[in-house]
Amino acid sequence: MDREIDYASTPLERFLLSKLVDPRLNYGREIIADYLTKVAPYDTAVDIGAGEGKDIESARRACPTARAISIEGYAPYAKGLEERGFEVYKIDIERDCLPFDDDSVDVIIANQVLEHTKEVFWIFHEISRVLRVGAHVILGVPNLAALHNRILLALGRQPTVIQTNSAHVRGFTKPDLLKFLASSFPEGYVCRARRGANFYPFPPLVAKPLARLLPGMAWGMFLLLMKSRPYSQEFLRYPEENRLETPFYIGRARDWAASAC
Repeated sequence: MDREIDYASTPLERFLLSKLVDPRLNYGREIIADYLTKVAPYDTAVDIGAGEGKDIESARRACPTARAISIEGYAPYAKGLEERGFEVYKIDIERDCLPFDDDSVDVIIANQVLEHTKEVFWIFHEISRVLRVGAHVILGVPNLAALHNRILLALGRQPTVIQTNSAHVRGFTKPDLLKFLASSFPEGYVCRARRGANFYPFPPLVAKPLARLLPGMAWGMFLLLMKSRPYSQEFLRYPEENRLETPFYIGRARDWAASAC
């Protein structure tokens, strides 16, 4: 059962959601596979938070000659990925450097990962450091502005995608996510595509067309971003330059003229 259903507040809500929705649609596998086909061919694809490996497998199918790499800190998943022949790195993406040279990666996938993290400045610093100009990021996150979350807020209830007793610590909407990128790394990324996946509380026959027609109210949003200019540590500088009153992690080194890694 999907955790979104578990977080429904009442037994009746959990029962109705479990009978109506297909939570497998939340992950947007078909969307990610389509994005990968659009950006192929590529030499290197990296899946941050690869889980069971479904998205990195799509990357391998879209470009069989590419180096397909998984970043996965959960030991059982990492072991399974290694057994399937993927190159795997077990690191903490909120503290560790990605194990790649600057400007060396063609595609990065981060599907249902960012909502679990606090250190978005460090994560996007590392993503932007290793991506070459013209390379792509495929992001999939739950949509705080989804129809069911709007209804819950109107009723004075907590949105399901960012409940306090859940693993999610961030909520995202498309405008706010693009604002974060544009303010931290001006003109650094261009959004090439945006699509929605699943549509609570409807069954797949209705949810799929609704997500295509109204992506801004779908359960999840999936962005295809292209890095459009060289990166120079902008994500590390933003929290201090703007006096953000939260101790964001911005690397072990203070000398950003040199690589933080």
